[in-house]
Formats: sequence, structure tokens, C-alpha cells
Amino acid sequence: MFLSSLAVCVLCPSLLAQVRPLQYNRGELVMMAVQGKIAHAVLRDPPYRVSPDGALGVFPGVGGITYNFRTGDSAVKIAADHVEPAVTLYSLDHNQDRNGPQNVAFNVLSCIGNEAIVISGDAKGAHGWVIGKHGGAEHVMVDFPAEVYDTLAIEDVILIKSIGTGMKLLNIDGVAVMNMSPLLMEALTRAGAGVTADGTLRVPVTHRVPAKIMGSGLGRNHVYKGDYDIQLYDEQVVAEHNLDTLRFGDIVAIINADHTYGRIYRTGAVSIGVVVHSRSWTAGHGPGVTTLFSSKEGKIETVIDPNANLAQLLGIR
Repeated sequence: MFLSSLAVCVLCPSLLAQVRPLQYNRGELVMMAVQGKIAHAVLRDPPYRVSPDGALGVFPGVGGITYNFRTGDSAVKIAADHVEPAVTLYSLDHNQDRNGPQNVAFNVLSCIGNEAIVISGDAKGAHGWVIGKHGGAEHVMVDFPAEVYDTLAIEDVILIKSIGTGMKLLNIDGVAVMNMSPLLMEALTRAGAGVTADGTLRVPVTHRVPAKIMGSGLGRNHVYKGDYDIQLYDEQVVAEHNLDTLRFGDIVAIINADHTYGRIYRTGAVSIGVVVHSRSWTAGHGPGVTTLFSSKEGKIETVIDPNANLAQLLGIR
């Protein structure tokens, strides 16, 4: 049974048996400590956002500790603009230069699923997971077990055991991988990701998003940090692709998008990413996606699975 990238079904045991596990250069990957602080929430003055229809609004934005929107929660049904779920981090030199070498390393080397450890404050010793990277703000987001949140404070220091940068797939051609931790790779494999008999990557996703509605973040020359945004202003497209159900942590496919050396529109290409920040009320913006896989030849086959979310894959909630 062959499923095209446009097929719709839910993973089942018979499908899982039809793929071989992905092989990658696990023994070559470097584990390195990178470190950041919990960021303050920030807003510009005046704080208004202007919608594409000309409406004004004031909403929470980036930074801070977000208690009630975490991995698995809606990224769309939220009174917010670019809110980052769970806990937002910036590197220790962020106030000097967010694009300086220390913060670049913090963003590039942190991979989705990496272990995060609180090393200062009342929550010292608590463990969590990297769940996203936000371009522009140059933030890294992490989530923790629910009981940790009431002991966290702004500027607590968190160490990330970064591993995954430099990952290469060994038993499939034409598919690039980035921002992927070994932990997430193993979780995706258990969820049914693997190589089909014809050499295609099969991966579970919650949604398929047409590249024609992708916005802010286009034109970058690499995708090893940051994200790009799903615009939600076309009601017909949102309804057709069920995009009002997008959640933080959803694994999604961007159809006709090539991220191999930056984000471009390419007919037939497929890229896979994870939803990392909320909707926006500003033209060109929306829920952000950090890339995990990309194939300009379209050698990625997607299968709809509502459980393809970091909350289930990593056991966060």
C-alpha cells in the first residue's frame, strides 16, 4: 500500500510494519552544554497590533513564563500575538546582541527534544525539554512537568544538553534533517516514521499546510534556527486544511516547500516541522514552524495522525 503526500489516514500497525527505521550518524553527534536565562515578557510602545483588516488590538507577546498555554494547547484559539508556549529562554549575552555568536550558538545547537535542566533558583534540578525556536526574537522555548512552573522565576538559568546539530540520514537519499534531537527521532520512529520500500521517508503529521500561505521567515538562507509563519487570513484555506486546530508541538507538513538551504516555494517539495509559537494579528504572520525534515524532490510521504504532537511523542503531558 502506497500513500501519497496528500493521502489521509491514521497510523495503524500494518502501516508501521511497512517502514524501516531511519538510520543516522548517532555516534558522530556532539553533546554540548548551552545555557540561557528565562526571558522577561516584552512589548513595544505603543503596544497596538494592526490586523490586515485595519483593526487594532493589544495582546500578550513573546517572552516570559506562559502558564496556561503549553505543548499540546491551541496555537490558534488564543488571545495572543506570537506568544511562545511554556518557558522562553535567551542566551546570557542576549541583551548585548541577539545575533551575536553566543546567542547564535544557543539557538542553532538547541534541538527539539533536547534535555533542559534548571540550574538556579527554587526549581534547581528540574528537567524539561526543548520544544521550539523562534526567529526574530531569537528565543528557545522549553517545557517542564506541570509541578515545576510555580517554582520558576524570570532570569532563572537553564542548561540545555544540546545534541542533534550535524545529524545526517544514512539510509535515505534526498531528505535533509535539522533541529532534530536523537530523543525526538526515536519518538517519531516509535510513532511510525521510517523509510518505505521505495526509499521515501514516511512521517506522521497532524496537518498538511500549503506553502502558498506561508509568510514571515521566507528568504532565510538556512533553517538551523528560528521558524516561519502560517498565515491564517484566508478562511477557505483554513477550513480546507483544518488549520484552526493547530496546537503547540504539532508535527506538520508544508507542501511545496523546500527548506534544504533556506525557505523557498518549490512545486513537489515537502518539508516537515513543529509548531512553536502562537497565531498573530499582523499581516504575514501566524503560528510559527521550526523545520525538522525537508526534501526538494518530494521524497517525504505524510500520514495524518492526531497524536503527532510533542506532548505525546516526548511524554510531556
